[in-house]
Amino acid sequence: MVTVSTGSTTRGVSTGSTTRGVSTGSTTRGVSTGSTTRGVSTGSTTRKPLSRAEAWAIAATVPDPEVPVVSIEDLGILRAVEVDESGHVDVAITPTYSGCPAMEAIRADIGTAFAQAGYDDVSVEFVLSPAWTTDWMTEAGRTKLEAYGIAPPRRRATGSEGATVSLTLSVRCPQCGSPDTHELSRFGSTACKALWVCDACKEPFDHFKAI
Repeated sequence: MVTVSTGSTTRGVSTGSTTRGVSTGSTTRGVSTGSTTRGVSTGSTTRKPLSRAEAWAIAATVPDPEVPVVSIEDLGILRAVEVDESGHVDVAITPTYSGCPAMEAIRADIGTAFAQAGYDDVSVEFVLSPAWTTDWMTEAGRTKLEAYGIAPPRRRATGSEGATVSLTLSVRCPQCGSPDTHELSRFGSTACKALWVCDACKEPFDHFKAI
């Protein structure tokens, strides 16, 4: 049976200092107005809200699921991170192309990264405009791609009237460094890369398309 008491210790409901149910005392295992609980508390034990820079740093650690050697920051798809007064974090990412299948995985990975840091009030938004361009890729990201065996994209040249000039005569092989290469297929391991082959070392390699 259930016993109700006004004493200091019960297994039901109590006005004393220690219970296993609901209490107005300082220590409970349920809901409390005291300083320490195992449930929900309005006391002083809370996690400090993230600054915008701290939130960005957490999001920037998330690797690209298709090319894990680079982060979403390296690729330039991490566009914005905001933290409001309540501590809610809003992350904006832009896909490398519309319909990129990796975006849902990246959304989940961002949530996991924040959860591991102790923050779960996070939303991730897909931003399609302005469209992503390889010019947003960092120099560190380009270096990592080349070391990984993927030829990085060249920066796009811009004409005097603002028109984009695209001219690719050769892509340097990331394996041996030779410029003696040619495109084998417009699509490589993913839609954002093309398959090239080196005529010097005979090795095939992916080339990240300049967009």
